[in-house]
Amino acid sequence: MSASLPATARFITFEGIDGSGKSTQIKRLAEHLAGRGYDVVVTREPGGSPGAEEIRALVLQGDPDRWSAETEILLFTAARRDHLERTILPALAAGKIVLCDRFADSTRMYQGLSRGNLRALVDQLHDLMIGHEPDLTVLIDMDPALGLTRALSRRTADERFEAFGEDLQTAMRQGFLDLAEEFADRFRVIDGGRDMDAVAADIATLVDGALA
Repeated sequence: MSASLPATARFITFEGIDGSGKSTQIKRLAEHLAGRGYDVVVTREPGGSPGAEEIRALVLQGDPDRWSAETEILLFTAARRDHLERTILPALAAGKIVLCDRFADSTRMYQGLSRGNLRALVDQLHDLMIGHEPDLTVLIDMDPALGLTRALSRRTADERFEAFGEDLQTAMRQGFLDLAEEFADRFRVIDGGRDMDAVAADIATLVDGALA
């Protein structure tokens, strides 16, 4: 966290393969933190601001091969920049805790590794246009087959990446675990294959400790 931000401000992201339970656990954590008196903003990527939500519709719907990997990286970076400017940074400046469902680590995985080994390009654009990392990243680890089953059962419009199948899920799980080692200072891995309440309790304990 920047020294110029209020002491209560924290930027916490949730990562994991599709179906790992991020959205549910973010909601549970937001309720927990609000109960402790914190002002919490819940947001998501791609999306989280009006302009970014428009880009979300472009990148998550339609044929899996609709965009090249390079085009996807540019679209996600544009959405993230708008999200950062209009939602994340203003909330942090106001001393709020921002809980975000996915951030740059997902782009490092889905576009940077799975579709052409373009991780270096993702990082270059991130450094140039975003330049901001979370204070804490909660990685909810999940068996790929179970995660895909859960993701497909939602039957939402945002299913384009689920359409890549279990092979992608498996590769992404390992990629996220590798990222957790690479950025060990901010990543914490939570076993998401357990009872929802147990997962929520572990996350609440983790975040409470980070805020102490």
